[in-house]
Amino acid sequence: MNSAKAVKLLGLIIGIVVLNIAVLSPGLLGVEIGGDSVLETASGITLLVVSFLVLLYGSYTLLIKPPYVPPVREVRTHEDYVAALAQFRNVKGLKKEIALALDQLDRIDKKKDTLLDVLEQRFDPSELSYKKFISVIDEVRKLFYLNIRGILNKLSVFDAQEFASFAGQQHKPGLFSNRLVQEKAALYQEYMAHMSGYLGVNEEILLKLDKLLLEISLLGSTDYRDVDDMPCMKEIDQLIKQTKFYKQ
Repeated sequence: MNSAKAVKLLGLIIGIVVLNIAVLSPGLLGVEIGGDSVLETASGITLLVVSFLVLLYGSYTLLIKPPYVPPVREVRTHEDYVAALAQFRNVKGLKKEIALALDQLDRIDKKKDTLLDVLEQRFDPSELSYKKFISVIDEVRKLFYLNIRGILNKLSVFDAQEFASFAGQQHKPGLFSNRLVQEKAALYQEYMAHMSGYLGVNEEILLKLDKLLLEISLLGSTDYRDVDDMPCMKEIDQLIKQTKFYKQ
């Protein structure tokens, strides 16, 4: 259980306890169970039962119920991409790749915030240079998320459990013919190569954003006539153009 869920569960428990104390304590509302008033007894018992059911449902929702994961075609936000990938994090044969993809998602989000902070400190939002930087950052982030979507599409076509199944079969020779094992191995490696390619491009994007951040921080000591002349801006532009070319 992550820290956010732990805090929510603790808050739910505290809320239920405080409510029951407020209602059932003689010095407060003073609803008495087992007293002379049948209505008070019924109300007190109802409160306890409802409190138990709310705590039970809340615990199930936070601890057991799997989070809703939208289909790939409905994935839109950063959180959607994280949730969609996280469902594969424990699949045998994919753990390293999914862990890296989730780490990349975390880093791209942090780099975006850092870049925006630096740009707002050095430029006015109405300046042309600021708009050029924002445009390039938006384009490269679109490319980044397209690569994550590509990974998700591969996982949706090639059932994730197939990865786990094949990873186990590699250590059990003799169950299938050599031809079938070789064909499955080739297919498996092809899918893994696609995912490695997407992850590799995203790692390159993260590196170029780091370079861009450094170049922006050094703008005061350089003499570029236009931000488009900055080496990293050219590299990022070339990366975007190459990717669009290969996707055609």
